[in-house]
Amino acid sequence: MEIEPHPSLRPLLYLLGRWEGAGVGGYPTIESFRFGQEISFSHNGKPYLIYSSRTWLLDDEGAIGRPLAMETGFWRPQPGNQLEVLLAHPTGFAEVYLGQISGTKIEMATDAVVRTSSAKEVTAGRRLYGLIGTDLGYAYDMAAIGQPLQSHLSAQLKRAGGVAETPERG
Repeated sequence: MEIEPHPSLRPLLYLLGRWEGAGVGGYPTIESFRFGQEISFSHNGKPYLIYSSRTWLLDDEGAIGRPLAMETGFWRPQPGNQLEVLLAHPTGFAEVYLGQISGTKIEMATDAVVRTSSAKEVTAGRRLYGLIGTDLGYAYDMAAIGQPLQSHLSAQLKRAGGVAETPERG
């Protein structure tokens, strides 16, 4: 039985499915790297998307290496094309993002970051998601470990599964 998406999800329906691809990362405290990524967006009929992401290191030839980061959470569209995103990381921190949906572009920034005593010191984040043709592109800026907010990750992902839906323009 297929569950109908909640009407409030209409501006985000184009995200539904699984996305795979590669990106680049770097930060002043680490060496630059290439990574592979899989992102999944699904729903259960409630007014939120269920989100998960996992990444792994890629070597110079593109072979898969060790696992890197994971995150999971919920994307909650709000009236006026606003967006609330809650993300949890297994390394001991969680983020609340507030953002704006503009067609197939989403911009968001952290409203709050909380962490356990053993977690890496992450203090802020900013994310941009959007369609590049039929691909999903994103950029992630991070403030962590005493560094100011700056570029950390970017990737371009191709749809790997799920049905694409075109957002309504309005």
